[in-house]
Amino acid sequence: MNRTVLDLWVGVFVAVGIAAVLFLALKVGNLASANIGETYRLQANFDNIGGLKPRAPVKSSGVVVGRVTEITFDSSLYVAVVKMDVDKRYSFPRDTFANILTSGLLGEQYIGLEVGGDTEMLKAGDTIAKTQSAVVLEKLISQFMFNKAAESPQAPAQ
Repeated sequence: MNRTVLDLWVGVFVAVGIAAVLFLALKVGNLASANIGETYRLQANFDNIGGLKPRAPVKSSGVVVGRVTEITFDSSLYVAVVKMDVDKRYSFPRDTFANILTSGLLGEQYIGLEVGGDTEMLKAGDTIAKTQSAVVLEKLISQFMFNKAAESPQAPAQ
């Protein structure tokens, strides 16, 4: 094989490698999936959002039904306001419950929608009234340690 053909094959191999790395980077960053179809905007107020970020998925029964679009802080209520775009194909009752959940033990955080039984549906611009904030691992550990320290018996007096 002469030098030109070898250089051509090396160039093709490098181009395929760069394309593969770019594909993986987009998949990991949740940037490869585009919003398909029309959406409507909902919002929910949370006391603590943990590590929730914009573009995080909104799931119901494990199916991605939308994406978080914006996270702001309401200085009058002292809560985080999470705005999300939900696919118009999916409608949810007014008493839907919004939870901030984690994929696995230390995975990405997402919003999970638990459907209620109301006959009236949420409309564009509505606020989900029932929410549960993120579970912060450090807070759980500190509560556990505090409870263990409180229940340990006092050292006997001599």
